[in-house]
Amino acid sequence: MTGSASPAEDAQRAAKRRSLWGFWAMALGSFMAILDIQIVASSINEIRAGLSASIDEIQWVQTSYLIAEVIAIPLSGYLSRMLSTRIYFVISAVGFTLASIACAGSWSLGSMVVFRVLQGLLGGGMIPTAFATMFIMFPDAKSRAVPQVLTGMLTMTASSLGPSIGGYVTDALSWHWLFLLNLGPGVICAWAVWSLVDIDKPQPAMFKRFDLWGLLFMAMFLGGLEYTLDDGPRHDWFSEDSVAVCAVMAIVGGTLFFWRSFTAAHPIVDLRSFRDRNFAVTSLVSTTLGMSMFTLIFLTPVFLSQVSGYNPLQIGEVMMIQGGTMFFSAPIIGRMQMKMDPRLIIAIGLVLIAAGTFLNAGLTADWGYAQFVLPQMLRGAGFVCSFIPLTGLALGTLPASEVHNASGLFNVTRNLGGALGLAVINTLINQRTWLHWQQMAETTRLSREPVREALGNMQDLLHPGLGAASQAGSIGMLAQQMQVQVATLTYADMYRLLAWSVVLSMLLLPLLQKPRAAASPAAAGGH
Repeated sequence: MTGSASPAEDAQRAAKRRSLWGFWAMALGSFMAILDIQIVASSINEIRAGLSASIDEIQWVQTSYLIAEVIAIPLSGYLSRMLSTRIYFVISAVGFTLASIACAGSWSLGSMVVFRVLQGLLGGGMIPTAFATMFIMFPDAKSRAVPQVLTGMLTMTASSLGPSIGGYVTDALSWHWLFLLNLGPGVICAWAVWSLVDIDKPQPAMFKRFDLWGLLFMAMFLGGLEYTLDDGPRHDWFSEDSVAVCAVMAIVGGTLFFWRSFTAAHPIVDLRSFRDRNFAVTSLVSTTLGMSMFTLIFLTPVFLSQVSGYNPLQIGEVMMIQGGTMFFSAPIIGRMQMKMDPRLIIAIGLVLIAAGTFLNAGLTADWGYAQFVLPQMLRGAGFVCSFIPLTGLALGTLPASEVHNASGLFNVTRNLGGALGLAVINTLINQRTWLHWQQMAETTRLSREPVREALGNMQDLLHPGLGAASQAGSIGMLAQQMQVQVATLTYADMYRLLAWSVVLSMLLLPLLQKPRAAASPAAAGGH
């Protein structure tokens, strides 16, 4: 019949639909794994109370997950080729779900840390595998446009919405549900990927040449580096033995890892992708953006908590602005990507991020929800503008045989950038706080008439006529006001520094090349 599709065309359409639904399941798994990095951030005090842990100890709930994930991400390329994408992703999704249930049932800090390590190791594999699968399933730029936009949107919103969702869930239910949320999506992901995704076959020969030494050296390098960057600022860096030991471990492990990667016949992580100029430059930009994104997600809730006195639910409402903007701006960015040079879109994104962050540099102690709306919106649109085309530029010029491996390397640069940014910011916060305290002390000496006048007014407000008791109370009020001002000035400095780091990253953009159609993974030799 004229106009009717042939059986071959119907089969082709059905295969495309299967691939698309299978890919969305993988994207959902990636979203959950990224969400779990930040979902506990706004509820860490509730978890600490539930596990009877100290303030220093509870940081391991975050640190253990990050260390495990940063090791798993680059390893995912080798494992997905060895086991096949489908089997590796399903193992990761099922294991991540079971580890999440175990986290919810944790009875002590030790058990929580063990389960978070498992969660990070298994969840970390889903993130780069989903990105790599996108480039294999949709080899040309036109068919990849919508999946790339939505995948980028899910990646960005997961990081931004983590504290928001965590605040809402903990306020409405309990901290246990931060982990139980993964049960439904985990089961759906595992079932859908097993049923719908079949893009490659296992390579049993890779079992025999598995580079165990390379894995050990990589774990020493990335694990030691992540711990050093995460715990260093809290313990005055190398004055703490554990930080010094991990720093040495990272240096030794890194040296051996790079030696092994360049000399082994079949390295656990192939670094040859960095020979591609686009991949190398986009990895640097990704590191800078990771520094900005993770650090800003940390800074804003801390300011709102310490200075504005916001609870987790209120902090979540502020952070939701950035996540909501990402969600609604992603389709617009997708259309822009079809008509504009991706390098120009990235430049627009970096300008928006810098502008939003510079606005925050003018914050005062009175800032609240209304003042954060515009900066959060600008950064939300900016991160989507930057990250979505950046992924295409990073992986779009590589042959298909390198995409799985390169996707892991590219994703780990973002995470390491976040760890580096948080380490630098936490160190500078301590230094700038001390500096602003010294400056504030100079201007609040009791010998100054305005200070004595202010103290007198405070005495009258507190307990007029009570003498010494009233005077002590007024001094306490002044110290509290000083503390708020010092914190505000310090956070303003950090926002300003982050804004300039984004501006400087724009200098890398002229080094990028626009991918040619012939350089797509499919054109480069298939899978």
